[in-house]
Amino acid sequence: MAFFLLFAVMKFLLLLFGYCVFLSFSSPAQSPSVPKLIWKVDRINLGTLLEEEGIRTAEFEFTVTQSAPFHLVQVSPECGCTAVSFSKDTLALGQSGSIKVSFDPSSSAGYFSKLILVQGGGTHVQDSIYLEGISIPYPTDLEQNYPVKIGSLGFRMKKISMGDVFDNEPKVKYLEFFNHGTNALEKQAFNALTPDYIQIQQIQDLVRPQERGLLKISYDAKLRQELGAVSDKIWINWGKEEEEKLELEILADLFDYFSPISKDQLDEVPQLMISQKIIDLGEISSNTVQRKAVTLTNIGKEPLEIRKVQRNCTCLVPELPKNMLLPGEKMEMTLEFDPVGRKGIDQRNLYIFTNDPVNPVQSIVIKSKIE
Repeated sequence: MAFFLLFAVMKFLLLLFGYCVFLSFSSPAQSPSVPKLIWKVDRINLGTLLEEEGIRTAEFEFTVTQSAPFHLVQVSPECGCTAVSFSKDTLALGQSGSIKVSFDPSSSAGYFSKLILVQGGGTHVQDSIYLEGISIPYPTDLEQNYPVKIGSLGFRMKKISMGDVFDNEPKVKYLEFFNHGTNALEKQAFNALTPDYIQIQQIQDLVRPQERGLLKISYDAKLRQELGAVSDKIWINWGKEEEEKLELEILADLFDYFSPISKDQLDEVPQLMISQKIIDLGEISSNTVQRKAVTLTNIGKEPLEIRKVQRNCTCLVPELPKNMLLPGEKMEMTLEFDPVGRKGIDQRNLYIFTNDPVNPVQSIVIKSKIE
């Protein structure tokens, strides 16, 4: 009896194994090959666009990576400000196609990001591409929109702010200007005197009198090798080097870049802890220098490097005994505030730059009411 029972079990297992093998060979033949698209880029930034320059066009290129025939059925932009054109030719494995997307800068003002849905025939392929940029409408009042005159050029602001600039890659900004002069400004005649970490060039080939133009400014914080708020003077002109140059001032806030870290790494990196981040001195006399001590502690497991301490006023002087703290080590930083010549409610800021990847810049606020 046991023999027949064992025989039946073995027969069942053999049948089950054969069925699984059959499925493993038959399944691939039953599932259709779905073509996938590999985009050269799926997001294109047109940069800064002036309304009067008209429609701009970008081309998105793709390659078919699977064997099933593929063709584009529909490409749908999210709004009427973008228009598309594409070929409906059938493409095979390894063949490439493209989609042209045009944008009208008169349709919006400021930053834009337009979604375009891409649908393929036969195998229900759907993908998304994006067109981005900044659109600047033509001003209705030139004097009001370009109040700052530097030579024959009009600008919106006296100083050019690059904002936050990290040392992992150069930051690019487009500077708008208006040509109030009587001469056309040619790209090939443009000259700039700048430090090596700032590059500037004219975008348009020609900016005629009473027209707007764009200057492309690139700022490389890695070459600058500085931290915090900085200011630079640069000079530009069109023509010979000895001709009069126009002076521009560029502002930037420079930071070290730290790659994101996982929670597991938090205990392994340097970490700065400040004992007191807001110091209220209360009512003080303008004739008395104030001194306070703040404790800095490295609560991480790697050495902490204090790379820079920046103040927003020469009236505040920080004193550090050293700029490196070992794991678990602490030290006192002395702050000296001289309120001479000041009166009323006062606030001063101090910024500490370190290699703490979670909080690379921390601030201390000193408040007081000066009598």
